[in-house]
Amino acid sequence: MRGPLLLTSVTLAIVAVTVGVASCGSSAPADDGVDASTGSSSSGGSSSSSSSSSSSSSSSSSSSSGGPAPVLRFVALGDQGKGDSGQQAVAQAIDAKCKKDGCDFVTLLGDNIYPSGISSDTDSQMTDKFETPYAAINLDFWAVLGNHDYGGDGSGLEFFKGKFEVDYSKKSAKWKMPAAYYHFTKKHVELFGLDSNMQLFGRDADQRKDVAAWIAASTSEWKIALAHHPYLSNGPHGNAGKYDGLFFKPPNGADVKSFDDDIVCGKVDLLLTGHDHSRQYLTDTCKGTELIVSGTGASATELPGKNPMRFQSLGLGFVYIVVDGKKLTAEFVDDKAVTEFSYSFNKK
Repeated sequence: MRGPLLLTSVTLAIVAVTVGVASCGSSAPADDGVDASTGSSSSGGSSSSSSSSSSSSSSSSSSSSGGPAPVLRFVALGDQGKGDSGQQAVAQAIDAKCKKDGCDFVTLLGDNIYPSGISSDTDSQMTDKFETPYAAINLDFWAVLGNHDYGGDGSGLEFFKGKFEVDYSKKSAKWKMPAAYYHFTKKHVELFGLDSNMQLFGRDADQRKDVAAWIAASTSEWKIALAHHPYLSNGPHGNAGKYDGLFFKPPNGADVKSFDDDIVCGKVDLLLTGHDHSRQYLTDTCKGTELIVSGTGASATELPGKNPMRFQSLGLGFVYIVVDGKKLTAEFVDDKAVTEFSYSFNKK
């Protein structure tokens, strides 16, 4: 099935419209700050270290100061790292969309390198499954880790492997993964890159503490979280706490649900995830946080779940996010760069 299935109680117009601290103890920069803390460890507990980096882009004047409202545009997709024709088709669609409507950056929602991540920061798979497919797209790609990036053919148990993708940031002009989990600010939006694989296995004590503090300290108008594992999904993996129809930890995702319930839900405006190979805009929220799954960066699976949806599709593609002042719009774009569905909501 490649065509979209629409489940919505209202008629929505399909439109094409154009989303931090340097080191521990230092103050956060006003724009484009990056704070990076790793949660990767091969030991039994969780560990963290801090590093810092920064990127530069101009910040628009806010409407409250009399100037135009700031606008941020970015792409969100996951489960893309196969180096196949599906990934290439979506990459071409991203290029077309960004050339037409503009993009500030791309976010990758995990499973960046199938089937088992990379074996070092010089692994040629980073060329075959990232640099080559996206060669035409001259943007930063902010990536988070998925279970396949942690090896074991998706078991996610080779915990040492996540660091290789972090280290690759030093070798690539556009691959951005300053740590296993991190946050950064662009214009009036702060984004929080999470490590949901470590959450899955309960190796997230430092991540819980750090991310909770980052979100609490954020002064950005919009807050958006990026992760691999979904809170709710109609794909075969299903909802956190009941992943794959299981009722025991860790594989059922109960600790992912706990992390989101405690740290993310109700504290950020939007949670973007992958893991299931479909695109979904859930009707339900988690304590007011909007939920989107974007996992068709290379292939699709199925949609057996029954969660209420605004939109869902098994067609390859991505989600295009526009944060315009106090309005956020999510466009669901297919692998021909055609917008299939669009939904907007405003800051209260």
